[in-house]
Amino acid sequence: MSLIKEITVQELKHYRDKYIPHQLIDVREAYEADIASFNAELIPMGEILNQIDRIKKDVPVVIHCRSGARSAAVIDKLQTQFGFTNLYNLKGGIIAWANEIDNSLTP
Repeated sequence: MSLIKEITVQELKHYRDKYIPHQLIDVREAYEADIASFNAELIPMGEILNQIDRIKKDVPVVIHCRSGARSAAVIDKLQTQFGFTNLYNLKGGIIAWANEIDNSLTP
């Protein structure tokens, strides 16, 4: 497994509050995003390898799921097979975002 860089929900909130360029990708299934989402680009885990062209290479890319496990697996595959170096796993996923940033979400 390759080294997975992480970003905390507080760091992501700072990126968003300060309009720091980044891409946020949600690798959960559509039905999960329908339940709780925070304006991420939805590319489900099973489809992401077929949609590599949607992943930016010129800005930090934060990938998230519900808890951080699926997104870490996706990042490992993207780094190993496609050489991405700008990917960050959202530590704790949308659960951490809901608990620490936006209590209105129910992941």
